[in-house]
Amino acid sequence: MRAVHGLMQVMVGIPLARYPRERHLWVMNMGLVEFCLAIFVLLVTPGPTNTLLMMGGSERGLARALRLIPYEIAGYLSTVLPLALLGNALLDSLPGLRAGVALVAGLWVATLALKLWRLPRRGTDQATVTGRTVFTTTLLNPKALIFGLVLLPHPDHLALNIGIFVGQILIVATCWAALGAVIGHGAKGQQGRDWMPLLRRAAAVWLAFISVTLILRGIGVA
Repeated sequence: MRAVHGLMQVMVGIPLARYPRERHLWVMNMGLVEFCLAIFVLLVTPGPTNTLLMMGGSERGLARALRLIPYEIAGYLSTVLPLALLGNALLDSLPGLRAGVALVAGLWVATLALKLWRLPRRGTDQATVTGRTVFTTTLLNPKALIFGLVLLPHPDHLALNIGIFVGQILIVATCWAALGAVIGHGAKGQQGRDWMPLLRRAAAVWLAFISVTLILRGIGVA
C-alpha cells in the first residue's frame, strides 16, 4: 500500500521532477498486486477520457462504444511510450512539461465541454463522441504523465508493465462504457422522454470542472 500512497501524492500535485530517486525507489519496490492496483486506481478515476467513454456508451450502446477503446489505447501509448523511454531526459530539458500539458489539456477539455453544452436539443441522434475525440483527449490526459514518468518505466520490465497497462485499459474502459450504456438506456426509456440532452449537459458541467482544475494547475495556482 506504500506504492498506492506514493501514487496519491503524485496525483494531488507533487512535481514529478522532485525527489526522482525516492520516486523511482517506491515504484521499483512495488509488488505485482500493488503495481496493478496503482494503475487501476489512476485509470478508474473520473476524468475527461472516462467521461467521453461513458457518453459514448450512453449514445451508442455498449457494443458500438467498445470501438472507441482502441483510440484510447493509441492515445495513451502515443504519450506514455516516449515518456517511459526518454522521461528523465525530457524532464531535464523541459522542466515545465507537466504544467504545459495540464494547461493544454485544460483548454482542450474546456472546448469539449462547450461543444457538449451547445448541442441543440433536437437532431442529436448521431453520436457526439468520436474515436478522434477520444484519441486527442487521451493524448493530452495528464494521467499519461504519471504513467509514463512514474509507474511504467522499469529497466527490466517495461514490456511487461506496458502489457499490464493495456490490459487494464481494456477492463476499465469497458466498465465506463457499460455504465454509460446503462445510464443511456434509462435516459431514453422513461415514458418515451429523451433525457440525453440533460445527460450531455451534465457531462459538459463535469468536463468544465476538470478543465478549470487543469488550467489552474497549469498556471501554478492549484
